[in-house]
Amino acid sequence: MKRIFILLFILFVAAFVADILFGSINLSWTDFWAVLTGNNEDVIYREIILNHRLPKAITAILTGAALSVAGVLMQTLFHNPLAGPDVLGVTSGASLGVAFLTLGTSVLPFWMMAGWGQILAAIIGAVGVLMLVVIVSIRVPQTVSLLILGMMFGYFAGAIVSVLQSVSNPDTLKLFVTWTFGSLSAVHWEYMKIMAPIILLGIFIAFMLQKQLNVFLLGKNYAGGLGISISRLRLLVILATALLAGTSTAFTGPIAFIGITIPHIARGLFRTSNHRIILPASVLCGAITMLICDLISQLPGAKGTLPINAVTALFGVPIIVWIIVRNKG
Repeated sequence: MKRIFILLFILFVAAFVADILFGSINLSWTDFWAVLTGNNEDVIYREIILNHRLPKAITAILTGAALSVAGVLMQTLFHNPLAGPDVLGVTSGASLGVAFLTLGTSVLPFWMMAGWGQILAAIIGAVGVLMLVVIVSIRVPQTVSLLILGMMFGYFAGAIVSVLQSVSNPDTLKLFVTWTFGSLSAVHWEYMKIMAPIILLGIFIAFMLQKQLNVFLLGKNYAGGLGISISRLRLLVILATALLAGTSTAFTGPIAFIGITIPHIARGLFRTSNHRIILPASVLCGAITMLICDLISQLPGAKGTLPINAVTALFGVPIIVWIIVRNKG
């Protein structure tokens, strides 16, 4: 088991370095090291490495870890192998917030509908849906009912987004569609000061719940018999998932399949459902996967980049199909 973690860490470091070195302009290891140590004062190299590729790689790590941990939490809470961070509708709420900003108004200047404007709109939308889910979770004790209601919130938000898209003008529609592609390069150091602490807080909450989640795997009644408050545990899981999935979506746009597939990869590698192992394994696997997906998105080179959401879907769909086939539907 330690060997697998060591191998994952080596792969993580290799993927991190490769994500910085390769792109529309390929860099050498010596260039990278010289910039980091301050021995290279070339303005262009410093700009590419320090202000573009380094924050993009860190964003990939944070996003991959956040969505993977959120996926573990949702699959444990609902005892559903195909549950993901978006099942509570938080991601759809973030999309709805951005849709209201970019598609619902034509009087705002362009700069207000991008950057911080989109991030704040996504956060407001995610928090709005989160509050609904929290209120429902207090009043509805059945976990399956909560899952269904969360999906209904997501469908409702998606329906409103579709209506807004149908009546919007082409310019604002293009801005919104571009946001839905997902982007790791939009997060610079100013955004990182907000994004990183919130995601780290969500991961910290998840790690603090490891023991309770392990007991919860044995059944709700068994966990309750051992003195675990199911309502409190569920509320903390919802809060952690909202912090992780909502923040990731707000800063990078919706990124699919990572939260569903990575927990299964972690369980397959370590052949256990112990959260003391699966949570750190999911953090590593999620970070590695996002770094690799970001590398793949750079394949066109100078001609542009592939949408990160499309790359993660191409990676995730075969795994989901394999899970369904293995479980025979």
